[in-house]
Amino acid sequence: RAAEHQSNDNVVPLPDRNASQQAEEPNFADIGDPAIKQGVTEIRLADHKFDLDGFLQGAKAAFGIIIEAFANGDKAALRPLLADDVYASFAAAIGAREAAGERLSTEIVSIRSADIAAAGMSGPYARLTIRFVTEQINVTHDATDNVVDGDPTRIDEVVDIWTFSRDTRTSDPNWQLIETRTPD
Repeated sequence: RAAEHQSNDNVVPLPDRNASQQAEEPNFADIGDPAIKQGVTEIRLADHKFDLDGFLQGAKAAFGIIIEAFANGDKAALRPLLADDVYASFAAAIGAREAAGERLSTEIVSIRSADIAAAGMSGPYARLTIRFVTEQINVTHDATDNVVDGDPTRIDEVVDIWTFSRDTRTSDPNWQLIETRTPD
């Protein structure tokens, strides 16, 4: 365990004059959009432990957890993952569905892509917007289990644009979902 700790702590932060070189890591060297690359660099400068590949893996996992919790009406699972206004919106939709006696069934067949649509800092907050392209089966059932929306045999392509945020001043590594939308 000590050897593992040492191998992970062998990077010495460089002074600010070299910060742009330090932020230029292979895990985002292939970002083509200069604005996104600049935004990721800003995040990396504010949080030297930021790992883009790790973030994207975490965002995909969070996507699945949030979609499943929303479908299951699990507000307790959603609460720590969502900003207050997003949580209020999700909770209201869950409440409306429950009041109508409906049940949502969602299966994520695949996450085809999770690409950065925007990145940057807003004060001390790192913000990353991800465009998820997924294949899903979404079906709403009524109280007697009749299908009222969707088709249990049809896989739909769904595009979601989610923005995650994290306060870089804290040691809490967790990101919160602060906005959801669909493409215009």
